[in-house]
Amino acid sequence: MERATIDPEKAAKKAAKLAEKEAKRAKAAAKAAKAAEEKAKRDAGGGGEGKAKREKKASGPSEEDVRALESALKTPRGEMKDLVGTPMAKSYNPVAVEAAWYDWWERCGMFTPTMGTNKPKFVIVIPPPNVTGALHIGHALTNAIQDTIVRWRRMQGYEALWVPGTDHAGIATQTVVEKKLQREEGVTRHDLGREKFLERVFEWKDVYGGKICNQLRRIGSSMDWTREAFTMDEKLSKAVKEAFVRMFDEGLIYRDNRLVNWSCQLKTAISDIEVDYIELDGPTMLAVPGHTKKVEFGVITSFAYPFEDGQGEVVVATTRIETMLGDTAVAVHPEDERYKSLHGKFVLHPFNGRRIPIICDAELVDMEFGTGCVKITPAHDPNDFNTGKRHDLEFINVFTEEGLVNEQGGEQFQGMKRFECRVAITEALDKLGLYRGKANNPMRLGLCSRSKDVIEPMLKPQWWVNCQDMAKEACDAARDKRLEILPTFMEPTWFRWLENIRDWCISRQLWWGHRIPAFYVRFAGEGDDDCGMPGGSSEKMDRWVIGRDADEARVSAEKKFPGREFTLEQDEDVLDTWFSSGLFPFSVFGWPDETPDLAEFYPTSLLETGHDILFFWVARMVMMGMKLTGKVPFKQVYLHAMVRDAHGRKMSKSLGNVIDPLHVIEGIDLAALNETLVGGNLDEKERKKAQAGQKADFPDGIPECGTDAMRFALVSYTAQGRDINLDVLRVVSYRHWCNKLWNATKFAMMNLGDEYVPPADFNATFDVQSLPLAAKWVLSRLNATCASTNAGMEVYDFNTATNSVYAFWQYELCDVYIEIIKPVMSGSDEMAKKQLRDALWICLDAGLRLLHPFMPFVTEELWQRLPRTRNENTPKSIMIAEYPVAVDSWANATAESQMQIIMDSVKAFRSLKSNYNLPPRARPDVFYSVKTDDSEAAMKIDPEGLVSLAGVGELKQLAQGESAPPGCAVSIVNESVTVYVLLKGIVDAATEIAKLDKKLDLLTKSTEALVKKTQEDGYETKVPEKVRNENADKIAKQAEEIDSIKAARADFEALL
Repeated sequence: MERATIDPEKAAKKAAKLAEKEAKRAKAAAKAAKAAEEKAKRDAGGGGEGKAKREKKASGPSEEDVRALESALKTPRGEMKDLVGTPMAKSYNPVAVEAAWYDWWERCGMFTPTMGTNKPKFVIVIPPPNVTGALHIGHALTNAIQDTIVRWRRMQGYEALWVPGTDHAGIATQTVVEKKLQREEGVTRHDLGREKFLERVFEWKDVYGGKICNQLRRIGSSMDWTREAFTMDEKLSKAVKEAFVRMFDEGLIYRDNRLVNWSCQLKTAISDIEVDYIELDGPTMLAVPGHTKKVEFGVITSFAYPFEDGQGEVVVATTRIETMLGDTAVAVHPEDERYKSLHGKFVLHPFNGRRIPIICDAELVDMEFGTGCVKITPAHDPNDFNTGKRHDLEFINVFTEEGLVNEQGGEQFQGMKRFECRVAITEALDKLGLYRGKANNPMRLGLCSRSKDVIEPMLKPQWWVNCQDMAKEACDAARDKRLEILPTFMEPTWFRWLENIRDWCISRQLWWGHRIPAFYVRFAGEGDDDCGMPGGSSEKMDRWVIGRDADEARVSAEKKFPGREFTLEQDEDVLDTWFSSGLFPFSVFGWPDETPDLAEFYPTSLLETGHDILFFWVARMVMMGMKLTGKVPFKQVYLHAMVRDAHGRKMSKSLGNVIDPLHVIEGIDLAALNETLVGGNLDEKERKKAQAGQKADFPDGIPECGTDAMRFALVSYTAQGRDINLDVLRVVSYRHWCNKLWNATKFAMMNLGDEYVPPADFNATFDVQSLPLAAKWVLSRLNATCASTNAGMEVYDFNTATNSVYAFWQYELCDVYIEIIKPVMSGSDEMAKKQLRDALWICLDAGLRLLHPFMPFVTEELWQRLPRTRNENTPKSIMIAEYPVAVDSWANATAESQMQIIMDSVKAFRSLKSNYNLPPRARPDVFYSVKTDDSEAAMKIDPEGLVSLAGVGELKQLAQGESAPPGCAVSIVNESVTVYVLLKGIVDAATEIAKLDKKLDLLTKSTEALVKKTQEDGYETKVPEKVRNENADKIAKQAEEIDSIKAARADFEALL
């Protein structure tokens, strides 16, 4: 069977199956270890030789392991490890392996590209993590993918640049610091004042920003730290001011008094895409921040407005009855016959006597919905806002920024919280005889994504960005492929959002952030009433002037108001965090200045991030980048999947399933894991629930996995689609695989020997055709792996890439090549030994380079230990060595076909041994027959290797027409090869049959009893469904086992 190239799908399935198997093995090992520990405790105090043996066996790591760890940990920062004077450890230890390499890479400048070269450029910027805390496993996925790509491109010969940075995260950071000040010092930001408060936030940022950068280093992120950016740095702040001024001058930024999404808890406006919606099927009691009692949603309340003349009433319905305090109209459909007599009439507000007109509006009113009458509150509802504009209604805001009823709501309700007022108004209407009841009302409820407060539409003068034209440009760029969005199934989402985009509110009522470069003009001698209050309902919007600083704003004011004396007040608000983040791909290179970095590295090559911030960040970067620089800021966008827990649930602190990548890298026991939830923002009930979740998912804590295993697991997971269900046990399985990698390399290097000298130029002049079959085959497989890995990387198919390199190491180099060459390596043919050693060295060297972008630490450690002839052209690190590519002359379909016949025969021999319960050490004589010359040549080309791999004794070919000796088991390998294992004298068929008969009898009786039980009267009604399902599964499994025993019995009968 030919196998010239690897089948990625099969490799993926095989690797995933092995990973699952290893995960189960890890779980079983952990269970066994716990049982052993308990047994040890029970046995404590016992003496004798057995105890001495147990102590010797559990005495800890070997002397070599201890020396390797000590040597690694005492390496001076920035220096290279002493690998010459330190022997290779017996087993893989991620702590020892990962120590020192990152600092050495950084000190040697390997993360910093060289300016002015002719090399192609590969540039990405980090999605800057918020400085609000530590990185989570989602950040680890993002950075593992990005670092894999960057290391791969760097090894391909690109000048690779990855720009690190952090985001100031306005709302999140200010909230965290305010809570900290209140908790620890009992003060508010207002007690400190703006300047002092900002000093405290910068102090906090220095602590947590540094923590995040250290985590990025631990993950192995090969970032150019000489270009580290922070969105509040002077350079980036300059870019923010410049962008605002330019966009204002072009008419894209404007001031308007419009409804905003207001968070009463945070006391700031938030954008549309920062609102999360929940679906309510009907009446639902919800906890609302700032309220002690739960609030009812999912109902619609009806009440009556009496006519002005006292002759009757009109009934309206609302889901937010508290807003009726700001009603300024009642709308009916102009064609609704029921209300034609009411056109132009008035009703009276029951609490303040306000005359409320009855208006006609065909656009808003649905005659078939409710009563056909709609209350209009222009200052607190988006639809009513538009109606108010159409009919020139009064806009009355009845809430303060804190969500309390203000003076416009009347003395009866002033000072009440908005949802307490909801109850009070209902009761007051009932007393007046105007309450008409409530009904179920399925609805969508908008919540602030940060505070979980119920959004309150509020009328506020704010700064807005007109996005229409910029959104069209961003769509055009995606359509004509100046911008490529990957995976392509995300394209329709991109177009759908941008084609329906609304203007963007960029004002935030915070102190932490980029203060808006807008200044309000106050004329000399005028009072507050004449001047108006900036940000309030009395604001005069024509008083604003824009400037990069106060001097520039003054010049603008003098032009706008010639001859007037005035003072300037800068806007207290700051810009939405996403405004500065939208400039990140070019502000980090010094825009608006024409810097060398901007000229050399912008536009960037790729933007890699999670699909959850496609609109928050990616779309805004494209819109602002094209508007301000005239260029699409990156050529490609790759959107990776979101990380969920093993059960498919979203990562949430309240569920206790948020995973810190350092806990996966270093390991953590359950008690320490539970402790991480103490002192956070969870209340006691939520904390206990979260800790119970941790215990359920990680009963023994999280084992130490190391960075390499975590990275490989995360990157290989990316084939799952939009979501990744992360099972930590799978990471553990890759930790075990690292150990296998270590042991295989250690064993291989022992076979190479201390005096081994690798071939000088194996890519061009190496004579592949003269090699033994195994060497030809393994180099052909290496060649196919190089091709498939690079092909996968080119299209960001990380699953194919990881499984290709994994399959080569696991199934071809370790399982086959290293095993099949053992007979030759222990023999006396020195020429064959040299050829096999050369092929082995090439596989180790290239295999480690293939693996390096995914597993940077262990590959550097092993690659540095490989023997090599060093000169001035030898790369000092695997990180800057050449990434392997396919070599045409190495592809060998004939060798692969021959080797496939050998491996299929090996598999057949092993299966026969297993089926007949032969012990692993048994070496029965075996035979084979062939029908074609090609098959005969394949079976004869390396009989010693075949015997070694199969674990059998003497191998003989049967002549044409010759029968196998009596007492042989037989297996058909393919249409031209049949193999036989001589069992006579090794297997006592009668004894084996007796064992199987006994087992068959017990199993048959058990199955019959269970079947009889299921046939009893009342079984279907009296026995719980869960138990019935369990019984059905058990019967099916036992039936399969019975069939298997009968098949095995027939095999043994054939030997009698």
